[in-house]
Parts: sequence; C-alpha cells; structure tokens
Amino acid sequence: MSEKNQLVGTPRENFGKGAARKLRAAGHTPAVVYGHGTDPVHVSVETHPLSLIVRHANAVIELDLSGKTQLVLVKDVQKDPVRQIIEHVDLLVVKKGETVDVEVPIHVEGESFSGTNALQELNTIHLSVPATAIPENVVVSVEGLEEGAQVLAGAVELPKGASLIGDPEQLVVNIVVPRGAAGDDAEEASEDAAAE
Repeated sequence: MSEKNQLVGTPRENFGKGAARKLRAAGHTPAVVYGHGTDPVHVSVETHPLSLIVRHANAVIELDLSGKTQLVLVKDVQKDPVRQIIEHVDLLVVKKGETVDVEVPIHVEGESFSGTNALQELNTIHLSVPATAIPENVVVSVEGLEEGAQVLAGAVELPKGASLIGDPEQLVVNIVVPRGAAGDDAEEASEDAAAE
C-alpha cells in the first residue's frame, strides 16, 4: 500500500433504510467497523473518497474515528445493482504486523507460443498476507509457454510475506491450441484420402 487511504468515520445514531437514504443523499455512506473482539461500531464515511478507495481490491484504510486512528480492511461493499452506488461497507479492524486472508486478482501477461491461447481458469487467488502489504494483484507470465503447459496455483510467484491458502494443484492458466486450428489440415488430408 504505497499511498495512505484515509477516511473520517462519524458515529451513527439512526438506523434503517430511511436513515441510510438520508445519509447517502448528504454524500455519506453507512459502514460498520468490527473485528478484534470489539463490538461493531456503526459509522458513516464520505462517499466520494470511499468510492475511489474501493476501486482497488482489498483496500486498507486509516480510519479516524472520534480522533483515534485505526487500520481497517474493506471486507464487503454492497452496491445498488442498477445505479452502482455504494449502499454500505463492512470494515474489518486490522493491526500492523497481522496477516489477513484475502482474495487477490490474478493478472495474466505475456504471449504464449505462436498458435496457442492462454485460457485463464482462475480470476482470483486466496492468500494470507500482511494486512499492511496486500498486493493489488499477482502476475502470472505465460510468455513462450507451449500447448499443454499449465500454471497451477502452487507455482504462482507470490509477493514477499504472502502464502497460498487452498489447493496448490488448482489450475490457474491452461495453454491450448484453438479448436480447429491444428486439426484442420489433418482433417482435410484424411477427407481427400477418403474421396480417392
């Protein structure tokens, strides 16, 4: 996390759809802060800076709550399915040095061997990482890989301090020859032979 995401949380007294609607109309989003054995705290945060922060997966925020700053991880974002406005966020309290379990997007780069396609079978990977060093994504290179090559979750290069959660045998990328590309010539040859 290079730049610090900072928000100010204002405690909320009123709950329910009507109160939430009024908050959103005033440019604020309802949120709940929980974790580390503390009681959930209902707050509101400014919508615009929040919407910029949640564009990035697993954003960590310095939340100023009544003059006290704490680190929180954006755990869940509820959006209106039509208007795409943020309706509510769940913020998980994290401590420096602590590890958290997160889903991190997988970014495939490079060109596989000529005439092949790289099929991405997995879009995210489940990792345990330091709360203050959550990667925006992990990169899988398919540069020069030939037909039949596979990249499994256990072979993905992880950032320092991160460890894989889940099955290391899970398929991430599969290198294939597109249907019809390799077989066309052979099929035509066998059809010609059958016609003679």
